[in-house]
Amino acid sequence: MSDLPNCPACGSEYTYQDQSMLVCPECGHEWQVGEDKVDTSEDRILDSNGNVLEDGDTVTVIKDLKVKGSSAVVKVGTKVKNIRLVGGDHDIDCKIDGIGAMKLKSEFVKKA
Repeated sequence: MSDLPNCPACGSEYTYQDQSMLVCPECGHEWQVGEDKVDTSEDRILDSNGNVLEDGDTVTVIKDLKVKGSSAVVKVGTKVKNIRLVGGDHDIDCKIDGIGAMKLKSEFVKKA
C-alpha cells in the first residue's frame, strides 16, 4: 500500500499527497508533510459529508426519518435551523416545524 501516514484528524488510511500537502478525502483535513499532530482537544461532530457542525448551524435532512412513537415522518430536504450539539448517540438537539423538539443523528443531515 502507501507509505503515507494516516490522517491525524480522523485516522483514515486513504490519504494522498497534493504537491507539498497531504490530504484526507474522507474528512477534508489538509496538513504539511511531517506535521502529523492536530488539535483534537474538543470532539468534533461531522455531518454526512464530513463538514464540521457547530451550535446554531442550519442543516438539511438527507433521508426520510420516522419519528419514534408517532406516524409522523421528517421528509428529505427538511431544513432545521439553530441546532444544538450534545453528546450521546443522537448528537443534535433541534426543533422541527410541525413536529417539535427532536434529537437527530449527525449522519442523517448535511450542513446547509
